[in-house]
Amino acid sequence: MPASQLALDLALAPDYRAESFAVSEANAGALALVNRWPRWRQGHLLLTGPPGSGKTHLAQMWRARSGAMDLHARKLGKELALVGRGASVLVEDIDRGLDEDGLFHLINRAAGDAGVTVLLTSAGAPEDWGFALADLNSRLIAAERAVLREPDDALLRQVMEKLFRDRRTPLAPGVLDYILTRTERSVNFARTLTAWLDREALARKGPVTRTLAREGLGALSGG
Repeated sequence: MPASQLALDLALAPDYRAESFAVSEANAGALALVNRWPRWRQGHLLLTGPPGSGKTHLAQMWRARSGAMDLHARKLGKELALVGRGASVLVEDIDRGLDEDGLFHLINRAAGDAGVTVLLTSAGAPEDWGFALADLNSRLIAAERAVLREPDDALLRQVMEKLFRDRRTPLAPGVLDYILTRTERSVNFARTLTAWLDREALARKGPVTRTLAREGLGALSGG
Protein backbone atom coordinates (compact mmCIF):
# COMPACT_ATOMS: atom_id res chain seq x y z
CA MET A 1 0.00 0.00 0.00
CA PRO A 2 1.47 3.43 -0.88
CA ALA A 3 2.57 5.68 1.99
CA SER A 4 0.01 8.32 1.00
CA GLN A 5 -2.75 5.70 1.26
CA LEU A 6 -1.43 4.60 4.63
CA ALA A 7 -1.58 8.17 5.89
CA LEU A 8 -5.11 8.55 4.54
CA ASP A 9 -6.26 5.32 6.16
CA LEU A 10 -4.86 6.42 9.53
CA ALA A 11 -6.18 9.97 9.48
CA LEU A 12 -7.92 10.76 12.74
CA ALA A 13 -10.93 12.96 13.28
CA PRO A 14 -9.67 16.43 14.28
CA ASP A 15 -9.61 16.97 18.04
CA TYR A 16 -9.98 20.69 18.69
CA ARG A 17 -10.83 20.51 22.39
CA ALA A 18 -9.00 22.97 24.64
CA GLU A 19 -7.78 20.12 26.86
CA SER A 20 -6.07 18.52 23.86
CA PHE A 21 -4.00 21.60 23.06
CA ALA A 22 -0.45 20.87 24.24
CA VAL A 23 1.43 23.96 25.41
CA SER A 24 5.15 24.68 25.17
CA GLU A 25 7.43 27.65 24.47
CA ALA A 26 6.52 27.26 20.79
CA ASN A 27 2.90 28.33 21.33
CA ALA A 28 2.44 29.72 24.84
CA GLY A 29 2.71 33.36 23.75
CA ALA A 30 0.21 32.92 20.92
CA LEU A 31 -2.21 31.10 23.22
CA ALA A 32 -2.05 33.95 25.74
CA LEU A 33 -2.82 36.54 23.06
CA VAL A 34 -5.76 34.58 21.65
CA ASN A 35 -7.12 34.08 25.17
CA ARG A 36 -6.96 37.82 25.79
CA TRP A 37 -10.03 38.20 23.54
CA PRO A 38 -12.00 40.42 23.32
CA ARG A 39 -9.28 42.87 24.42
CA TRP A 40 -7.41 42.86 21.11
CA ARG A 41 -5.88 46.01 19.72
CA GLN A 42 -8.18 47.47 17.05
CA GLY A 43 -10.56 44.54 17.55
CA HIS A 44 -8.64 42.01 15.47
CA LEU A 45 -5.75 39.58 15.82
CA LEU A 46 -3.57 37.89 13.19
CA LEU A 47 -2.56 34.32 14.10
CA THR A 48 0.39 33.06 12.05
CA GLY A 49 2.46 29.90 12.01
CA PRO A 50 3.79 27.16 9.73
CA PRO A 51 1.69 24.11 8.76
CA GLY A 52 1.34 21.69 11.67
CA SER A 53 1.94 24.35 14.34
CA GLY A 54 -1.63 24.27 15.66
CA LYS A 55 -3.25 27.30 14.00
CA THR A 56 -6.52 25.57 13.22
CA HIS A 57 -6.69 23.96 16.66
CA LEU A 58 -6.17 27.29 18.42
CA ALA A 59 -8.56 29.10 16.08
CA GLN A 60 -11.28 26.51 16.66
CA MET A 61 -10.76 26.71 20.42
CA TRP A 62 -11.37 30.46 20.17
CA ARG A 63 -14.37 29.92 17.91
CA ALA A 64 -15.96 27.59 20.48
CA ARG A 65 -15.32 30.10 23.26
CA SER A 66 -16.47 33.19 21.38
CA GLY A 67 -19.30 31.71 19.30
CA ALA A 68 -17.62 33.14 16.22
CA MET A 69 -18.96 32.70 12.71
CA ASP A 70 -16.70 31.36 9.95
CA LEU A 71 -16.32 33.55 6.87
CA HIS A 72 -14.51 32.53 3.68
CA ALA A 73 -11.47 34.60 2.82
CA ARG A 74 -12.36 34.63 -0.88
CA LYS A 75 -16.00 35.65 -0.31
CA LEU A 76 -15.80 38.31 2.37
CA GLY A 77 -17.47 41.04 0.33
CA LYS A 78 -20.55 38.85 -0.15
CA GLU A 79 -20.64 37.70 3.47
CA LEU A 80 -20.15 41.04 5.27
CA ALA A 81 -23.91 41.51 5.52
CA LEU A 82 -23.97 38.52 7.92
CA VAL A 83 -21.79 40.33 10.45
CA GLY A 84 -23.96 42.15 12.98
CA ARG A 85 -23.04 44.34 15.94
CA GLY A 86 -21.00 42.50 18.55
CA ALA A 87 -20.26 39.57 16.24
CA SER A 88 -17.07 37.52 16.42
CA VAL A 89 -15.62 36.38 13.10
CA LEU A 90 -13.02 33.78 12.13
CA VAL A 91 -11.33 34.03 8.73
CA GLU A 92 -8.74 31.32 8.11
CA ASP A 93 -5.91 31.10 5.56
CA ILE A 94 -6.06 34.68 4.31
CA ASP A 95 -2.75 34.13 2.51
CA ARG A 96 -4.30 31.48 0.21
CA GLY A 97 -6.62 33.77 -1.71
CA LEU A 98 -8.49 36.77 -0.44
CA ASP A 99 -11.21 39.30 -1.19
CA GLU A 100 -9.02 42.26 -0.25
CA ASP A 101 -11.76 44.88 -0.23
CA GLY A 102 -13.93 42.63 1.90
CA LEU A 103 -11.22 42.12 4.51
CA PHE A 104 -10.39 45.82 4.56
CA HIS A 105 -14.02 46.66 5.37
CA LEU A 106 -14.23 43.87 7.94
CA ILE A 107 -11.21 45.00 9.95
CA ASN A 108 -12.41 48.61 9.71
CA ARG A 109 -15.63 47.47 11.39
CA ALA A 110 -13.61 45.68 14.08
CA ALA A 111 -11.62 48.88 14.68
CA GLY A 112 -14.82 50.92 14.89
CA ASP A 113 -17.56 50.97 17.52
CA ALA A 114 -19.64 47.99 16.36
CA GLY A 115 -18.12 45.60 18.93
CA VAL A 116 -16.95 43.26 16.17
CA THR A 117 -13.89 41.07 16.83
CA VAL A 118 -11.98 39.24 14.10
CA LEU A 119 -9.42 36.43 14.26
CA LEU A 120 -7.39 35.96 11.05
CA THR A 121 -5.05 33.05 10.38
CA SER A 122 -2.23 32.57 7.89
CA ALA A 123 0.89 30.50 7.36
CA GLY A 124 3.10 33.48 6.57
CA ALA A 125 3.61 37.08 7.57
CA PRO A 126 1.88 40.04 5.86
CA GLU A 127 5.22 41.60 4.98
CA ASP A 128 5.57 38.85 2.36
CA TRP A 129 2.11 39.02 0.77
CA GLY A 130 2.11 42.23 -1.25
CA PHE A 131 -1.64 42.64 -1.53
CA ALA A 132 -2.77 45.02 -4.26
CA LEU A 133 -4.69 47.14 -1.75
CA ALA A 134 -2.01 49.27 -0.10
CA ASP A 135 -4.23 50.32 2.82
CA LEU A 136 -4.92 46.66 3.62
CA ASN A 137 -1.21 45.86 3.53
CA SER A 138 -0.44 48.59 6.02
CA ARG A 139 -3.29 47.54 8.33
CA LEU A 140 -2.18 43.92 8.41
CA ILE A 141 1.49 44.75 8.92
CA ALA A 142 0.49 46.93 11.87
CA ALA A 143 -1.99 44.37 13.26
CA GLU A 144 -1.51 42.75 16.64
CA ARG A 145 0.04 39.38 15.89
CA ALA A 146 0.13 36.00 17.65
CA VAL A 147 2.96 33.86 16.27
CA LEU A 148 3.09 30.08 16.51
CA ARG A 149 6.50 28.56 15.99
CA GLU A 150 7.26 25.13 14.55
CA PRO A 151 6.40 22.51 17.20
CA ASP A 152 9.38 21.86 19.47
CA ASP A 153 10.40 18.61 21.15
CA ALA A 154 8.58 19.49 24.37
CA LEU A 155 5.28 20.00 22.56
CA LEU A 156 5.58 16.90 20.37
CA ARG A 157 6.56 14.81 23.39
CA GLN A 158 3.43 15.97 25.26
CA VAL A 159 1.23 15.15 22.27
CA MET A 160 2.70 11.70 21.67
CA GLU A 161 2.80 10.74 25.34
CA LYS A 162 -0.90 11.58 25.67
CA LEU A 163 -1.84 9.71 22.49
CA PHE A 164 0.08 6.59 23.47
CA ARG A 165 -1.30 6.79 27.01
CA ASP A 166 -4.89 7.14 25.77
CA ARG A 167 -4.41 4.11 23.53
CA ARG A 168 -2.56 2.18 26.26
CA THR A 169 0.21 1.48 23.76
CA PRO A 170 3.26 -0.18 25.36
CA LEU A 171 6.56 1.56 24.57
CA ALA A 172 10.08 0.17 24.75
CA PRO A 173 12.61 2.38 26.61
CA GLY A 174 13.98 5.29 24.60
CA VAL A 175 11.42 5.06 21.78
CA LEU A 176 10.07 8.59 22.15
CA ASP A 177 13.58 10.04 22.20
CA TYR A 178 14.33 8.10 19.02
CA ILE A 179 11.18 9.36 17.29
CA LEU A 180 11.63 12.99 18.33
CA THR A 181 15.05 13.25 16.69
CA ARG A 182 13.67 11.97 13.38
CA THR A 183 10.01 12.91 13.04
CA GLU A 184 8.35 15.61 10.96
CA ARG A 185 7.73 18.72 13.09
CA SER A 186 3.95 18.52 12.90
CA VAL A 187 1.26 17.68 15.44
CA ASN A 188 -0.88 16.15 12.68
CA PHE A 189 1.97 13.85 11.66
CA ALA A 190 2.50 12.87 15.31
CA ARG A 191 -1.17 11.83 15.52
CA THR A 192 -0.92 9.75 12.34
CA LEU A 193 2.35 8.13 13.43
CA THR A 194 1.04 7.11 16.85
CA ALA A 195 -2.04 5.55 15.24
CA TRP A 196 0.19 3.56 12.85
CA LEU A 197 2.50 2.41 15.65
CA ASP A 198 -0.38 1.43 17.92
CA ARG A 199 -1.98 -0.64 15.17
CA GLU A 200 1.27 -2.41 14.30
CA ALA A 201 2.23 -3.03 17.93
CA LEU A 202 -1.18 -4.60 18.55
CA ALA A 203 -0.89 -6.77 15.43
CA ARG A 204 2.60 -7.94 16.43
CA LYS A 205 1.62 -8.42 20.09
CA GLY A 206 4.51 -6.38 21.43
CA PRO A 207 5.60 -2.88 22.41
CA VAL A 208 6.60 -0.09 20.07
CA THR A 209 10.33 -0.55 19.60
CA ARG A 210 12.91 1.55 17.78
CA THR A 211 12.75 -0.87 14.88
CA LEU A 212 9.00 -0.46 14.59
CA ALA A 213 9.32 3.31 14.96
CA ARG A 214 11.83 3.34 12.11
CA GLU A 215 9.41 1.36 9.94
CA GLY A 216 6.56 3.75 10.73
CA LEU A 217 8.59 6.87 10.03
CA GLY A 218 9.72 5.38 6.74
CA ALA A 219 6.24 4.25 5.66
CA LEU A 220 4.50 7.53 6.49
CA SER A 221 7.25 9.74 5.15
CA GLY A 222 7.48 7.97 1.82
CA GLY A 223 10.60 6.04 2.74
